[in-house]
Amino acid sequence: MINILVIDDQPYLQELISQELQDDGYTVESLTDAESVKGYLGKSEPDLVLLDLYLNGFEGWDLLDAIKNKYPHLPVLIVTAYDNYAGDPRLSKADGYILKDFHVIKELRKKISDLLVGRPGSHSSAFHCEAEETGEKLMGSRKLGIAGTSTS
Repeated sequence: MINILVIDDQPYLQELISQELQDDGYTVESLTDAESVKGYLGKSEPDLVLLDLYLNGFEGWDLLDAIKNKYPHLPVLIVTAYDNYAGDPRLSKADGYILKDFHVIKELRKKISDLLVGRPGSHSSAFHCEAEETGEKLMGSRKLGIAGTSTS
């Protein structure tokens, strides 16, 4: 089974993303800080990493460097609330970039599918794209804004 590591210090986003991925048949591990990630990667190697760029007291760019230096073939998808990184040369180390917003689940599913195509246990052909309906169900009637805050 495909194992995805979600690294984000915002518990509600971790829960939203993790639940959606689990519903799609993936095994998900969620961590909130760089030290936990380093310990986890010392014991396990996930098939894919979803990495927030800003973690409590530690910038995600440094963690991206550490992951890619040790595991160069491990796909890392940057998941961030900030849209000013599109031209940032540091993104070349990542395998993709996605903004956190209300439609993040639909785009996230597509990018995960693209990165994991052909791997044993991948559910890439079974994705359903009901992001708006699912997002509203999981977030109540609130929508997730671009900066990771809920709006009514």
